[in-house]
Amino acid sequence: MRSVDAERIRDIAAEFAHGFDRLSGIGPAVTVFGSARTARAHPHYRLAREVGFELGRAGYAVITGGGGGLMEAANRGARDAGATSVGCNIELPHEQRFNEYLDVRLRFRHFFARKVMFVRYASAFVICPGGFGTLDELFEALTLIQTATIEHFPVILVGQAEWEGLLDWLRTTALADRRINEEDLSGLRTAATPAEVVQIVAAVARVPRDAKAPPSGAAEKSTTPR
Repeated sequence: MRSVDAERIRDIAAEFAHGFDRLSGIGPAVTVFGSARTARAHPHYRLAREVGFELGRAGYAVITGGGGGLMEAANRGARDAGATSVGCNIELPHEQRFNEYLDVRLRFRHFFARKVMFVRYASAFVICPGGFGTLDELFEALTLIQTATIEHFPVILVGQAEWEGLLDWLRTTALADRRINEEDLSGLRTAATPAEVVQIVAAVARVPRDAKAPPSGAAEKSTTPR
């Protein structure tokens, strides 16, 4: 058992070391979460792509889970803008493949090592519509902020109507029953448009548009992706 545990520790340490080495130089970044199951024809895909584009155009690298659906859309938008596009993928029983719009690819065996990368290099979290995995990342971020484990940075919910029921429950039930307080909700913001997402992020950490050169060969874009 000790030998197995020792091997696991080495494996985990190697994942951290590799992630830190690959991501330490990416510059200001925003992590975007969203469903892996959303089809390219869905309106949410276009929304996430525009979010990635606007963040990239504003000077931020975009980090996602590196898979398909809305992760792909956000990475694709970053690529459209000539910004650095990062994917932190995870090994699953059903294989999750890297999407084709990545400049930096990292694959993890351990969820918690992967989650550290999402948090460590982000100026904000952007939450697009998703399922259990997306909600897990949302509430983990809020818990880390609540416990002062990480700096207080914006957690932005994209698409106001998508989140009305959840926000209503948090305010009328969890907050009313004093399970959380107003400060716990203060970093949780909603944005109806990609432009609003960037405004919220930029209010916390302003980044010049030329703060980071685009990846080699990336064309500079100035229009919303189609």
